[in-house]
Amino acid sequence: MLKFTPILLAVAYGILMYRLSAWRLGRELDEKSTELADPKLRALTAEMAKVVDIPRIKVHIYEVEPVNGLAAPDGRIFITRGFFQKYRDGEVSAEELASVIAHELGHVALGHSRRRMIDFSGQNALRTALAMVLSRFIPGLGPLIANAAMSMLMARLSRSDEYEADAYASALLIKAGIGTSPQKSLFEKLQTLTGANGASSPAWLLSHPKTPERIAAIEANEAKWGA
Repeated sequence: MLKFTPILLAVAYGILMYRLSAWRLGRELDEKSTELADPKLRALTAEMAKVVDIPRIKVHIYEVEPVNGLAAPDGRIFITRGFFQKYRDGEVSAEELASVIAHELGHVALGHSRRRMIDFSGQNALRTALAMVLSRFIPGLGPLIANAAMSMLMARLSRSDEYEADAYASALLIKAGIGTSPQKSLFEKLQTLTGANGASSPAWLLSHPKTPERIAAIEANEAKWGA
């Protein structure tokens, strides 16, 4: 039993850290957000709400500058002020921003936030176990190799979630009469909008799939669905 103690402690630590992080994020979101009131965006979300048979899709603006969307662990959906400002400045269309909301709704509907809590705890346990084993054969380097291996695994899991949320958003946008063109055009803009440059990073270390791969996956789904 004692030999499993470090792993059990790692799992407990992972759960504790996740819950603490979720609590801190929830409190910050409460303090730094307001409900989205833009008429055009609310009209588009109303069309999407009809598709999923709910009264409305409640979206909040998170008062931070980075361009991003967020599905909080409690199921709330947020668009950052920076992203909303890109829309107000005409750099992003209402339909493109609606595609972000559809994507984040996909994360909520598919249970990605809840699943990540389990994944996070399991990854901590696996990292600890792997570091212990490797340290016996490669003293000093074991933890470094274990961390690198788990970073690759976490990136792969995150990319899988992104593809699933993209597919959910595509189906929702098509059924709502918005279509996937805004979804694809936004992907092509994102690198410029966010100021990110993932070209120098290996694909297997990126937490999000590369733009051409995301667009290709959407088009493959459209062909499969006959959309």
